[in-house]
Amino acid sequence: MHAAAPLPTPDDVPVIRLENLNRRYTMGGEEINALGSADLTVERGDYLAIMGPSGSGKSTLMNIIGCLDTPTSGDYWLNGKSVSAMNEKQLARIRNAEIGFVFQTFNLLPRMSALANVEVPLIYAGMKRKARDARAREALETVGLGDRMLHRPSEMSGGQRQRVAAARALVTNPSILLADEPTGNLDSRTGDEIMTLFNSLHAAGNTLIVVTHEAHVSKHARRIIHLSDGNIVKDEQQGAGS
Repeated sequence: MHAAAPLPTPDDVPVIRLENLNRRYTMGGEEINALGSADLTVERGDYLAIMGPSGSGKSTLMNIIGCLDTPTSGDYWLNGKSVSAMNEKQLARIRNAEIGFVFQTFNLLPRMSALANVEVPLIYAGMKRKARDARAREALETVGLGDRMLHRPSEMSGGQRQRVAAARALVTNPSILLADEPTGNLDSRTGDEIMTLFNSLHAAGNTLIVVTHEAHVSKHARRIIHLSDGNIVKDEQQGAGS
């Protein structure tokens, strides 16, 4: 498996464009401004880390980018499509087709093999069994698990489970690979292995966004977006793998 499949949008259209994005919640009668007036552009093939302390708005921004939540106001375009006003059904379709998720807790189905876990998004996409089996095998080979395809999560290390999660995220050829604290449940050596894997996925042409509070994770990205009190306070460019 190589770079994400070409999209029917011009190369100069950003993968993500956020304009004046705001998300407010009401809790206990008090209005909380979780994200305020965020502007962000992500080009195809970019590699971002989103950083900030607890309560800074990282999770809110990730949930909106991942189409798990909608903004209170402002605009979000994904590959030139306005998704900020989509309904739940439309958002679910976009999530499955355009976004690959990698979570801190892996979120694998315990009774299913690695191969079966990776096939799940393709089942939702309506792909026929033979085609999805071939695609899932290719994704597992890409993350270095060609010899673990029939193992269940309980028969794998934490690093191997996170590789399965990465393969599942990649298998639909998404526009974005969105990882939430991907090394949070791993020891430092295994976490470094996962970040090396992410580096190779980026080098193959994938667009990566990693949400983290760990500096050693963010150093792998080309850009670091710093959040504080719901606002983007810094957009820092850095060399790849610096």
